[in-house]
Amino acid sequence: MKANISAGNTPAYASDRTIGHIEPVSEFYDAMPTGVSVAADGRIFVNYPRWGDDVPFTVAELRGGKAVAYPDAAINVFDPARPDKTLSSVQSVVVDPANRLWLLDTAAPGFARPVEGAVKLVAVDLATDKVSRTIVLSGPAILPTTYVNDVRFDLRKGKAGVAYITDSSISGPGGIIVVDLDSGESWRKLSGDRSTSPDAQFIPVVEGERFAIRDKGKQPSSLTVASDGIALSADGETLYYCPLSSRHLYSVPTALLLDRSIPDKTIASAVIDLGEKGASDGLEADDRGRIYAGDYERNSIRRRNTDGEWTTIAHDPRILWPDTLSVAANGYLYFTANQLHRQPQFHQGEDLREKPYVLFRIRIDAGPVLLK
Repeated sequence: MKANISAGNTPAYASDRTIGHIEPVSEFYDAMPTGVSVAADGRIFVNYPRWGDDVPFTVAELRGGKAVAYPDAAINVFDPARPDKTLSSVQSVVVDPANRLWLLDTAAPGFARPVEGAVKLVAVDLATDKVSRTIVLSGPAILPTTYVNDVRFDLRKGKAGVAYITDSSISGPGGIIVVDLDSGESWRKLSGDRSTSPDAQFIPVVEGERFAIRDKGKQPSSLTVASDGIALSADGETLYYCPLSSRHLYSVPTALLLDRSIPDKTIASAVIDLGEKGASDGLEADDRGRIYAGDYERNSIRRRNTDGEWTTIAHDPRILWPDTLSVAANGYLYFTANQLHRQPQFHQGEDLREKPYVLFRIRIDAGPVLLK
């Protein structure tokens, strides 16, 4: 049986359905944000790495719908003569259980070689809005190719707690960097391991097109990004992580990462490949034992339930590259959608991003992991 479409009477065809209800929280009309973190009292913080946009400040607090330099404008102007006192290019902001906002400074604008003495963790006391601690990361933990990406905290370990950081290098070995928050010492684990490395067979497809570096007059080349997303289990005993250039989720016991005497070969044997979850930038966990992952190929946010089953909690054409995820005390999961894949380097120099970039949230009826 054949039916004709009459002129001026185009029917509404079936189309991709949305899943879940995402709420816009804030819009960004200037630089592209990556990270977000929400304090227990509802204060929201974001960051802007220096990747090519005009970035007057690399960390901001959202106040009355406006991004304001945080903790102040002066610290956001990098001074090579004071690399430990000023911010170069912050990739991630995370509020810890002690009400401190930690700023993870890559010191590597545009993924360049990190500036010596500038790769650091900076803690800002949210009660005073003043820097309370700076830990410069150096030595064997930080390589010339290192790009520190995301961080999670367990304040119960050691005298003052520990931080776990992903090294998402695009040219060298990925890995997990562990930081003793008391001594400031740091060490690498799983450096160059299969689980922290890009998947050589991975071919990402975003908005129907292979996601690749595209320069005029040259063949497309793969963007290979190592360990990126990171999350801690509700009991702090398991670290979850994933390379950006992969669809797999991995886990490892944190006890093995904390013991500096255990060789990587032993730790690698304890890594579990939890299978495919979709291609993710950010990861997060809640206090009910569930793991969340962005899926930048499918415009989605997915959740791994305690039985290991994955559920899509949000699927929407507006979720254009879900970057960082943050679970807040108010029962919402916040995430940035920053159109990372539309940047000029992926489209022969043409910037296809459409402002505004957006901070969204979705109700999950769970709270953040608080290890204190």
